[in-house]
Amino acid sequence: MKNIISKTAICGLVCIVATGCAKLDEKLYGSRSLYGDGAGAAELNGVYSQLYGQTDQANTYALQEHPTDEMMGPTRGTDWGDFGTWRKLHTHTWTPTHNQVNDTWDQLNIGVFRATQVINKSTDAAIKAQASFLRAYFMFQVVDLYGQQPFRDPDAPTSSIPTVMSRTEATDFIIKDLEFAEANLPATSANIGIANKAAAYALLAKVYLNKAVYTSSTVGGPFTFAAADMNKVIEYANKVTALGYSLEPQGKYFQDFAWDNSEESHGNIFGFYNTETSAPASAKNRWRMGLHYNQTPDGWNGFTTLADFYNSFENSDERKGVAYPGLTDKVGLRAGFAVGQQFGPGGKALTQRSGKPLIFTPDVNLAYSTEAQGIRVFKYFPKPKADNTVNDDNTSNDYVILRYADVVLMKAEAIMRGGTDPNGATALGLVNSIRTPRGATALATVTPTDMLAERGRELYWEGWRRNDLIRFEKFNDPVDQRPATTDKSRTLYPIPQRAVDTNPNLKQNPGY
Repeated sequence: MKNIISKTAICGLVCIVATGCAKLDEKLYGSRSLYGDGAGAAELNGVYSQLYGQTDQANTYALQEHPTDEMMGPTRGTDWGDFGTWRKLHTHTWTPTHNQVNDTWDQLNIGVFRATQVINKSTDAAIKAQASFLRAYFMFQVVDLYGQQPFRDPDAPTSSIPTVMSRTEATDFIIKDLEFAEANLPATSANIGIANKAAAYALLAKVYLNKAVYTSSTVGGPFTFAAADMNKVIEYANKVTALGYSLEPQGKYFQDFAWDNSEESHGNIFGFYNTETSAPASAKNRWRMGLHYNQTPDGWNGFTTLADFYNSFENSDERKGVAYPGLTDKVGLRAGFAVGQQFGPGGKALTQRSGKPLIFTPDVNLAYSTEAQGIRVFKYFPKPKADNTVNDDNTSNDYVILRYADVVLMKAEAIMRGGTDPNGATALGLVNSIRTPRGATALATVTPTDMLAERGRELYWEGWRRNDLIRFEKFNDPVDQRPATTDKSRTLYPIPQRAVDTNPNLKQNPGY
């Protein structure tokens, strides 16, 4: 049976997100589901498909990265102006009508609604468990970004107004969804794109690590981390380890992101499974958003990192950048950060469109930059063909949302914040287990500053930086091109004005 999103369901979604039907294209899904054969399996395809929007360079990813100390979207003449959308994110000057604030709200809440439809309809525990995990993920992002969660029963009259959970209520709801999911999901999956116990454990650890933020009576801190919550982080991290996940060996950091990461990664827990013949959630946006027009493959010449963030890496640290076999020798592109003269196939020195040398420089201006300014980031990268060209229409890189290195660092942070590991691990030992294989100098002690910095170095451009900065109470600190401390109200985005106008149960967040 094909899954067709009904007009009734669309009307219900409109009541939640207050958006036009033009945003909600009908989708058809084949009769065969990758996610099971029970009742609701076909509809579950639609929930997973809604998740694929996480690979876009905009919306959820942009809201989690652009306002931080590791990403910037400079305007380059007539390129990347986009009515100031990227500048406003970097400078913390968004409003309740900001396009990406609105679109992200829509995307995530549609995911919550679709997952709830499956949970209500299905009698198959495995299907319900996957839908519960996905609903928890969508809700986690809503709670993290906006601090409130609208919710409606899909069977309720379309004229009914959705209820709204507080941040604390929604956090408890997420935990219950994940507890049901982990109890009913398999320990392993056929591929990274199907939820399993490890994915539920990792997301539970993420929720408990941030619980102090989500239940705080003050927006933006200060936060008090309960030892009981930190012990839950450690418990779930240990459960992930027990399932056989591990860190990549020395010299293999980028193995988690390369074109063969489906087979070669030891630490990727959950994300999107892609192949060369089917890439429904391609990672190509991650390299195209920084590649210059004249590189191979060509790109959009957009986003950069900040020089201070780049300089936080030791030169010996593999994560800073390496010549990657099968990539650099074929098309000239290095994995990691790209700065200085850029090269193409055959080692040819590349030029800008004007004919000047293509030299990426650390200096960058948010309002006006040339096409060569700014350090670029290529954490994911495409597989070159035998003739040293690249066709990235379909790319086999799995796109990663949750991976084991994050779990290890969450455990280390939980120990630092007062938790106790029954296995006797220490925060210092865990952090150095990440650093040493990468060629970084082992630390003698671990302070909160060290922990935040190490999470940045390990997880850069993976969509977690804003979340980390808020938890460490550093989100509002000045950075390059944002010289003043911003108000703590910026640690939450505004509820879109159109949503507030149509649902009296929603209350605008402080500061907006």
